[in-house]
Amino acid sequence: MRTHLIRGSLAFAVLFVMAGPALAQSVIRGRVVDQGGKPVEGAVVAIEATESNRRAQVKTNRNGEYMQIGLPSGRYNVTATKDNLKAVQQATISQGNPTELNFQLTPQSGLTPEQVKQNQETQALATAAIDAMRAGRDEEAIKLFNDLVVKVPTCSDCFYNLGVAYSKRQQFTEAEASFVKATELAPGSADAYTGLANVYNAQKKFDQAQQASAKAAELAGSIGGGGGAEALYNQGVIMWNAGKFAEAKDQFEKAIQADPKLAMAYYQLGMANLNLGQIPAARKAFEGYLTADPSGAKSGEVQGFLKQLPQ
Repeated sequence: MRTHLIRGSLAFAVLFVMAGPALAQSVIRGRVVDQGGKPVEGAVVAIEATESNRRAQVKTNRNGEYMQIGLPSGRYNVTATKDNLKAVQQATISQGNPTELNFQLTPQSGLTPEQVKQNQETQALATAAIDAMRAGRDEEAIKLFNDLVVKVPTCSDCFYNLGVAYSKRQQFTEAEASFVKATELAPGSADAYTGLANVYNAQKKFDQAQQASAKAAELAGSIGGGGGAEALYNQGVIMWNAGKFAEAKDQFEKAIQADPKLAMAYYQLGMANLNLGQIPAARKAFEGYLTADPSGAKSGEVQGFLKQLPQ
């Protein structure tokens, strides 16, 4: 299950060798580094006077260094920005007295102390919720995740995990609502649609389960990887439970094409073939299971089938 949730080193002074005349002017200089202390090239450093409309802007060089000369004496707000990261400091600039101001750009560098505190509290709550879920304390996890979505109502992963926790407690109404919310916040989440399909399947709402599973398969296929095989397998299970053995067989075959190592797809394909009276195909599928997972949970049962089925 996913548990992706809410996700410096010190800046070092940079010394510049200045020509004699420049030292008589105001100078602000420094360096911009990233979270790992590496120089940030191309960061925009904006220098704005607090008591006038005076403004200057420079960019950092390949070493993360910047410098601005000739500003009038006074107080300034200095902002370093690169992509979506920024940091702000205040500085007093005076003639003949170089000002050094270093910046470190991190996800929290542009936040106020109160915002940083709120983020830390939210992260602690998220960590506690994940730990509770991993430990099987689903009731506690549900409470914590519900507290979390009050603080962060756009957290799609929080709603996804709520859906998982509710499903484990067979609280399917709440699980359905949580997965639906997750799909609204993250329309591209194959996992959320898979969770929704499992909830519908558990309630024997097979048509809705099939629709949700088909959407999961579509999304998983669009991003590539093994998720497509899992979604196809889930579609097969839903059709199997609905008694649609031919359709289930088709989905299990597609799942195997997507991931030839998906042992349970071979097992379910064998069972579908048995129900359709296709004995040679069933034997081949069961043999595929043993090849994919020789000591799997179904290996004893599969070996028994193979002993009984005609060659």
